[in-house]
Amino acid sequence: MDFWISQVFNGISYGALLFLLAGGLTLIFGMMRIINLTHGSYFLLGGYVGLTVIWRTGSFPLAILVGAVAIAVLGVVQWRLFLHRLAGEELGQVLTTVGFALIFQDLALVIWGGEPYTIPAPAALTGAFNTGTLYFPVYRVFMIGVAAVVAVVLWFVLERTRVGAMMRATVDDAEMAGGVGIDVRRISMGVFALGALLAAGAGVVGGAFVGVYPGADFEILPYAFVVVIVGGMGSLRGALIGSLLVGLLDNFGKALFPEFSYFTLFAPMAAILAIRPTGLFGRA
Repeated sequence: MDFWISQVFNGISYGALLFLLAGGLTLIFGMMRIINLTHGSYFLLGGYVGLTVIWRTGSFPLAILVGAVAIAVLGVVQWRLFLHRLAGEELGQVLTTVGFALIFQDLALVIWGGEPYTIPAPAALTGAFNTGTLYFPVYRVFMIGVAAVVAVVLWFVLERTRVGAMMRATVDDAEMAGGVGIDVRRISMGVFALGALLAAGAGVVGGAFVGVYPGADFEILPYAFVVVIVGGMGSLRGALIGSLLVGLLDNFGKALFPEFSYFTLFAPMAAILAIRPTGLFGRA
């Protein structure tokens, strides 16, 4: 029984990290229909910037703040100069964002080198909670808590605020939204910046969990896309449920059938999409 409880906890904690990344992707890809393959780069660069801040200041909260804001600014620049011109041009989006992903990967390699790093967590987040023979690392509990707070804040913004209403209107019918006075370009830029900010924040938080190293961007990006597509594009609830599902399947697959870990993850995903092509909570 201890094994199953531990694996469930590990799967949920990994799912929490995936939600921090996929929450931003569901805004960019699901709501705006922008195929942004640099989303994994935001995760990686956020981790590296956060690591640099910790080297200089030793402050973990400041590392999250600076890493998230710096990459959000980078996302705005990328959007303003390139991506807003490619609305509806899927091939152009793919080629442009893949090119940026490769550029960012090379820049990270030049600036930070090829060594893997682990972002040091604050002393308060080290150690574990003990319950009998079970151990629950404090940092994993912290990640779950952060993901829960982010989910609540995103839900409130999207469903209960004027800004959220304008975002939904822009997604549903940008031309009509512009006709009633909504600044569609500014809303779209804000959504893109928010998605980049969440990905970079996930990079800092995840850097103390999975580490920061060359290739982490392309390694985690497919998981984020699986979460968004299976949960339903543009659905925050779908991103949350999808993250937990992917986290659990990935963890149990690697623990029980390590040689078939990708099969145990992607086979259920294919089965779900065969039954519900729009995802669990996607709209037709």
